[in-house]
Amino acid sequence: MKVAVLGAGAIGAYVGASLHRAGAEVHLIARGDHLRAMRESGVRVNSPRGDFTAHPHATDDPTEVGPVDHVFLGLKANQYAGAGPLLEPMLADHTSVIAAQNGIPWWYFHGMPGPHQGKRIESVDPAGSVSAVLPPRRAIGCVVYAATEIEAPGVIRHLEGTRLSIGEPDGTLSGRCREFSEAMIAGGLKCPVEPDLRKDIWIKLMGNVAFNPISALTRATMAGICRHGGTRQLVVEMMKETLEVAAALGVHPDVSIERRLAGAERTGEHKTSTLQDLEKGKPLELDAILTAVVELADLAGVAVPTLRVVNALADLLNTSTTAAPAPPGSNQSAGVAART
Repeated sequence: MKVAVLGAGAIGAYVGASLHRAGAEVHLIARGDHLRAMRESGVRVNSPRGDFTAHPHATDDPTEVGPVDHVFLGLKANQYAGAGPLLEPMLADHTSVIAAQNGIPWWYFHGMPGPHQGKRIESVDPAGSVSAVLPPRRAIGCVVYAATEIEAPGVIRHLEGTRLSIGEPDGTLSGRCREFSEAMIAGGLKCPVEPDLRKDIWIKLMGNVAFNPISALTRATMAGICRHGGTRQLVVEMMKETLEVAAALGVHPDVSIERRLAGAERTGEHKTSTLQDLEKGKPLELDAILTAVVELADLAGVAVPTLRVVNALADLLNTSTTAAPAPPGSNQSAGVAART
């Protein structure tokens, strides 16, 4: 099995190193100091589950890689539309793209039966720009429950969690999903193939939709947001509205708001990825996390007044972030990637 990791940052390099030690042919696409370190010394993973070093091929030139069986996409969702030139040399007819993103994916209605089948979500696929680069037929969904960060160039600190759930948009248990899952498991990770990955998407989104924008607006950690009575209640209201949207679309996540709050509080003084991006002057990855939920609420006829207000505030904050998106696969896109 031949795998390319485009955006080999904290999550991407961790996955690539794990697949490499399982015997897969792995190619990491990155840039800058991180790339130089991986070329010279491999990927060092420091983990409470045991440290290890892997030496997959690392490059900034996808033409060196050629066609692969799977591309693991470690980029932020707001970089997908610009990733075409990097993806093209690695795509064969059968190549799948496994997108490890937070929030609502561009393929959400692909293969989903019902009145919205095949509908494009403008927030995450503006004017079809993402689908043009990443045709939904190639997509394998992925929900990341692992937290990692780049401790130093070429060194990944695994903080917690090893599960990356995957699934086909149409719910089939495909051979390509089984192949990737087996390799991930052989590399020491949990990688269940879910027949209904959308349920996982909404469970993860319950936290992201609230904590990510609130953390950027307040500069507070996840535990800090939970401790403050006002913001804790704001999180509850945003989660309630999110669950109403999911239910209107036929998805019923089997997790309570209290459980999601407790899990967030246990993470302690952790800064969400959105707050980290804000502090680095990067554009905020809010379209897939929040704006798309408001768009889906309008589609489903669900009132989401709290989500709408927070989305407006966060969008205004984002427009004041002047930094341009980092080029796909750049060192900037390969920073902290706890996917929270």
